Amino acid sequence: MTHHSVPHVLAIDLGTTGPKTALVSPSGTVADWEFESTPVMLRPDGGAEQAPGDWWRAVVAATRRMMARGTVPPDRVAAVSVTTQWSGTVAVDRHGDPLMNAIIWMDSRGAQDVRRLVGGGPRIAGYGLGKLLPWIRLTGGVPTLSGKDPIAHILFLKRTRPGVFRNTHKFLEPKDYLNLRLTGRFAASWDSIALHWVTDNRDIEQIRYSERLLRMTGLSREQLPDLRRAVDLLGPVLPRPAGELGLPPGIPVITGTPDIHSAAVGSGAVEDYRAHLYLGTSSWLTCHVPFKKTDLLHNMASLPSALPGKYFVANEQETAGGCLTFLLDILADPETHGRERRHDTEAYAELERIAGRAPAGSGGVVFTPWLYGERTPVEEHTLRGGFHNLSLETKREHLVRAVFEGVAYNGRWLLRYVERFVRRRFDTIHMVGGGSRSDLWCRIHADVLGRRIQQVRDPILANVRGAGLLGAVGLGLLRVEDIPSRVEIAATHEPAPNRRRTYDRGFREYINLYRGTRSVYARMNRTGRRV
Repeated sequence: MTHHSVPHVLAIDLGTTGPKTALVSPSGTVADWEFESTPVMLRPDGGAEQAPGDWWRAVVAATRRMMARGTVPPDRVAAVSVTTQWSGTVAVDRHGDPLMNAIIWMDSRGAQDVRRLVGGGPRIAGYGLGKLLPWIRLTGGVPTLSGKDPIAHILFLKRTRPGVFRNTHKFLEPKDYLNLRLTGRFAASWDSIALHWVTDNRDIEQIRYSERLLRMTGLSREQLPDLRRAVDLLGPVLPRPAGELGLPPGIPVITGTPDIHSAAVGSGAVEDYRAHLYLGTSSWLTCHVPFKKTDLLHNMASLPSALPGKYFVANEQETAGGCLTFLLDILADPETHGRERRHDTEAYAELERIAGRAPAGSGGVVFTPWLYGERTPVEEHTLRGGFHNLSLETKREHLVRAVFEGVAYNGRWLLRYVERFVRRRFDTIHMVGGGSRSDLWCRIHADVLGRRIQQVRDPILANVRGAGLLGAVGLGLLRVEDIPSRVEIAATHEPAPNRRRTYDRGFREYINLYRGTRSVYARMNRTGRRV
């Protein structure tokens, strides 16, 4: 069959660096895709913002370029399914127009507001016990002290932008804002709303707002969207956005899911306890589980997933592939390359070639990847990255390989606590995300983690593939249990026994570096000032 004869889902994946749009069949085939970049505005006080108008213009530009190629005719687009960066806040008025820039997942300006919200005595890990218990019992988690959850964003606006707070009709996640642009409907999915920490998640078949938690947080139910399952049909695409995208009006929009959830689907790891590692700008290691549980000390909880009847283990490490982008920005000649190097595939391939010239262990150089603090397994927004153990014998290839290895060490740190959380070992881990295009990085992860790594084919498309497959489930064209067979494994990487001692020693020193430098970083960055 040709693409012209098969129904496809238009999958929109809004990442931090911009949206990908793709046409995905129920077989998991990505018939075509496009990307358009969007800027991030970092503030010196810990703020991180993007313009919602930039998001929409980029989505339109990418979709129109893709549709113009005619790979799939518009009349074969059966649905639209959106996935986006998670833990963001868009304040919109009654007409759906943003009242200011979107606050995104990297923003920590609400840290003091959250600490005030969750405080009181006696305290456990910074939380007042009387507040901690109902949060954990009802949601499975608790607002993070870093101030990077939507609840923190909203409280920050209430304190510093009271006019915006007062005039907001709805606070929306980025995914739910794009759905509003498509359908005109204010709605969230059970999974996208979770980091507001105001829903009762005990019954995975019926998530709802908790009156008690709304009172505790001081949020108004009227300023929050209605709730649906990720696989539910939200509504039809309105004529105006349909015209902008080059689609017929009336195509159904699936409620959709955030990026962590769509990556899980796109990795093919949808069975309970089947793990996947996502390596994008940030990273995470997760799996679906049949239970609600919390690990407060390591900032991890099982929350509602995109798949009906399932939870997933929620965690995140702040900078992973973003460390390579950082390295490119430093190495690039601004007169000839500028910041456009961050999307230059050949530039990343050159870094891989350079790293491949260095031995395992990078000649003793260790890189710590905490360029924007850390969330899991420690929540410390003051942590910073660095190269350690440099000498006059250190060469460029040692530094570059150390970045690859440092991100893998951070993943091993997380693996330890995820496996404890689910009470079982992950013998095999599916690997997706842009960083997983690198064979070298996949091999390094296999060696550092000591686990079999299955490198998913076209790993950079995991999110759009997941959104497309989720859309097919919503349309009744696919069953959840069929999803693993729709995801192809490109390569399997086994841990190399001859490198185990090197990486075990490197990981021990990595943890020692955290223990030895955390207090230094806390003193230098305790005000939240980015240095």
